[in-house]
Amino acid sequence: MSEDQVEKPTTNDVKEEAKKIPATQGGVDAADDKDKGVVTEASGGQAEGEVNQKNVVANPPASEGTITIGEALEAAVLTAGNKPVEWSDAAAIQAAEVRATGRTNIMPGGVAASAQSAATLNARVNSDDEKTTLADVLTGARGKLPSDKPATRKDAEGVTGAEMRNDPHLTTYPTGVAASVAAAARINQSK
Repeated sequence: MSEDQVEKPTTNDVKEEAKKIPATQGGVDAADDKDKGVVTEASGGQAEGEVNQKNVVANPPASEGTITIGEALEAAVLTAGNKPVEWSDAAAIQAAEVRATGRTNIMPGGVAASAQSAATLNARVNSDDEKTTLADVLTGARGKLPSDKPATRKDAEGVTGAEMRNDPHLTTYPTGVAASVAAAARINQSK
């Protein structure tokens, strides 16, 4: 094969191609929509117009595919949701909130404040049916956190330590808050 016969790979500058080919979305020219969020992509040599709608999320995940502390708290609902909130759970939730938000104080109306209130009320109630459960406190935890971050091993250690220090037997609940954060950290570390 001669050098002329070898097919050289073609490279297309997507931005240049996008400027040349107008993409239409509802009959509007792409040049006019540049500032309105229309994205032009080159696929297979053709440009396609696509509306880029930014979904504003209160707690965007830091990186795609990782499990955040807020998600780990919500996962605890699936594993131990019927468990009444105890002081050890409230301490673990507080540690998780502090690590997720970076704030050292408890936010009024936040997950940790709800957990502390629930633990206080549960200590006074005799009937298990009347006690506040982890599901009551942790459902929608991501929405109650002003910011969130992926769970790390240090976060898991901090949450586990808080739960153990506040348990009379110095243990953690096998499927509780600390276990959920630890599982999230293990999954994130393996990626």
